[in-house]
Amino acid sequence: QVQLVESGGGLVQAGGSLRLSCAASGSILSINIMGWYRQAPGKQREMVATKHTFGSTNYADSVKGRFTISRDNAKNTVDLQMNSLKPEDTGVYYCYFHMAAAQATKWGQGTQVTVSS
Repeated sequence: QVQLVESGGGLVQAGGSLRLSCAASGSILSINIMGWYRQAPGKQREMVATKHTFGSTNYADSVKGRFTISRDNAKNTVDLQMNSLKPEDTGVYYCYFHMAAAQATKWGQGTQVTVSS
């Protein structure tokens, strides 16, 4: 079993910054994908940013140039630095952990990000 612990999030004014962190523990394979998804009220969950163990990174078009994902493979942590936040970034952000070799995906409990205009 994999456990994910998220931290960060909160309320910020438009143009501000927030940082999300997620730590994974448990039965972890060294090769995996960690990242963040978000879900706004009334909308489907969407990918925000993901980063593979070997470094390949994906960002949603809506966050490119504003958000930066980073990870520490030794500590099994992933961070999301969110700058120039917009009201449309508001939602519940979920840490994502995927191990292809084990066909296993784990989600964090979610953390609220609210951007006021």
